[in-house]
Amino acid sequence: MIEVNGLQLIPADMSLAEEAADYYRRNREFLKEFEPEHGEEFYTAYGQKMGLIAEEIAMKRGNICRFYIRHKDMPGKIIGVISLSDITMGFFCSAFLGYKLDETCINRGYMTELISWMVTYGFETLHLHRIEANVMPKNERSLRVLEKNGFEREGLAKKYLRINGAWEDHIHMVKINDAMH
Repeated sequence: MIEVNGLQLIPADMSLAEEAADYYRRNREFLKEFEPEHGEEFYTAYGQKMGLIAEEIAMKRGNICRFYIRHKDMPGKIIGVISLSDITMGFFCSAFLGYKLDETCINRGYMTELISWMVTYGFETLHLHRIEANVMPKNERSLRVLEKNGFEREGLAKKYLRINGAWEDHIHMVKINDAMH
C-alpha cells in the first residue's frame, strides 16, 4: 500500500472484491454516463473478483498498474480507482491514464493529487515517455483535473469509445516526459 496525503493506494488484489463491488454499486448511476455498459454480474463480489484476478495477472506482466483508493479516515471503503493501462515499453514507452472517484468525494482535490503522483510514478519509476488520457468533451471536471496536471489537448478522437451504449467522441490529452531523451 502507498499513502499519498491521507489517500491509500492499494494494488489490485482479489481480496478487494467485496469493497470494489460496493464501490460500483454505490456509484452506479453517477458513473453510468462515463462508463461502458456493465452486466449485473459486474456489480457483485464474484464479478469484481474475476476482474481483480485479471488485473493481478496483467500487473505481474507489466501491462497495467492499477490502484484502488481508500481514504485513511474511511477504512474498508474504496472511494476510487486510478491506473496506467496498456503499458507499452520499447520504442513507445507509453500508457493510458484512467481514474474514477466516488461521487461523495469529488471536488476535494483528491484526484488532482493522485494524478500528479501517478504521473511522477509513471515517469520516474516506470520510465514512461508519454501518458495519455481520453475524456469525453462533456466531462469538464476530468478535463480540468488533467489540465491542472499539465496534460495538453492533442486532438479529438471521433466515436472513440462505446460509453453507456453509444459511441462517444473523446478529447485526447497527453503529458510528455520532457526529462526523457
